[in-house]
Amino acid sequence: MTTRPADLVGSGTRLSAGVTAGDLLHLGAAVEQVQAAGVDLIHVDVMDGVFCPTVTVGASVVAALSGVATTDVHLMVADPLAAVREYVAAGAALITFHVEATRHPHRVLQELAGTGVVRGVALNPGTPLAAVEPLLDDVELVLLLAVNPGWPGQRFVPGTLARIERMLELTRDRDIAVGVDGGITADTIRAVAKLRPHLIVAGSAVFAAGGVAGNVERLLAEIEQGRGDADA
Repeated sequence: MTTRPADLVGSGTRLSAGVTAGDLLHLGAAVEQVQAAGVDLIHVDVMDGVFCPTVTVGASVVAALSGVATTDVHLMVADPLAAVREYVAAGAALITFHVEATRHPHRVLQELAGTGVVRGVALNPGTPLAAVEPLLDDVELVLLLAVNPGWPGQRFVPGTLARIERMLELTRDRDIAVGVDGGITADTIRAVAKLRPHLIVAGSAVFAAGGVAGNVERLLAEIEQGRGDADA
């Protein structure tokens, strides 16, 4: 399944559900629950144990999920240039890689050019926004991490809010979506949504106690409340 840059930039604030925060033995069921709750974008964290200390899933899992969902693949790997073609072939709709992981981010973006995949770059909390400015002619998504990659359930870094505002300013006249990933809970998502990013990724909050349906309902409601606060 596919999506286009315009689907992200022109559709309010979308929620992408991080299914690797759920039960990895029952990913199919997790996707079905998320979709039934009204979320069609499935965020897949691919970690290699090198770029960050955790190991999660690979291209074969993305291929299986891409058959039933729109997959938003977040590559947290040490060599994204060597990996991206495999995930294009696996059917990823969005592929985001870290600028910190490569000396030549333009080469990765050029490798993705013409594939039909939404091209994204991610920035860790400690990476200056200036690192992405030379890439803005070649990306459709900038994903700002609000935690350091590696573990679910970390606390949202407060300075991320100012980074979101600045990145939205930098991309104001471009068809580039701005997303936020990490530390998103029912208590933090409203403040993020008030800034009107195009994409918010939530993992642990979706699969917390209480059930997926109720958790997603509350997260979506908080997004609408936050966007309403911005209009007030």
